[in-house]
Formats: sequence, C-alpha cells, structure tokens
Amino acid sequence: HVQLVESGGGSVQPGGSLTLSCRISGLADSNYCMGWFRQAPGKEREGVATIVNGGDIAYADSVKGRFIISQDSTKKIAYLQMVSLKLEDTAMYYCAAKEGIHWVGKFLFLSYAMDYWGKGTQVTVS
Repeated sequence: HVQLVESGGGSVQPGGSLTLSCRISGLADSNYCMGWFRQAPGKEREGVATIVNGGDIAYADSVKGRFIISQDSTKKIAYLQMVSLKLEDTAMYYCAAKEGIHWVGKFLFLSYAMDYWGKGTQVTVS
C-alpha cells in the first residue's frame, strides 16, 4: 500500500519562502520519480517539479529559478523549496509518484501519468 504524505504548506506574503515535504512509503520499485503538482481554484492540475531516482530533475517554466526539488539520501522524502513566492503560486500542492522511471521526461508533468498521490497541502500567498 503506497502512501504519500505532504506537509509544510501555509500562508506567506509575496516574496516569502516555504518548504514542502513529502514522505513516501510502501513503494516496491527502486526506480521511481517523485513530483510536485499544484492546482489553483478553477484551474487544471499542473506539474511543478519532478525528480527521478534522486538525481534527474526538471521544472515547469513558471517556477524555474524560484523552486528547488530535492530528496533525502533514502529517496523516501522529497522536498520543494519555494522562494520569491508570487500571488499566482497560491494553490493546493500535491506530491505524486510513478514507478518504473529511470529518467526525466515531459510526460512526468502530466497528472494522469502518475501512479500515486498525496492528499495535498495548501499554499497561500497573499
């Protein structure tokens, strides 16, 4: 039973910073990606950042230079460091995972491509 649990959301002023965490458990495959998605009210869920096997990383253009995705040494916890937050970063942020992945591809930014999801953590910039 795969579980992803996010934490670290909250409210922050524009220009502020937050770090989200996602802990994954129950995954059998040692090759997988962990990604962060977000969904604002009335908008589709969009991929923000993804990391594959602790190394290969990609970002959405909207967050490049402001967000950093990383994993701990066990690859069981993924982090999303967010700086210079903007009003438009306000959304529910979800952690997701997909097994059997060896390298980054654009498809990893598609929500329907992911196998497992967390329940989300709210980020509000105001």
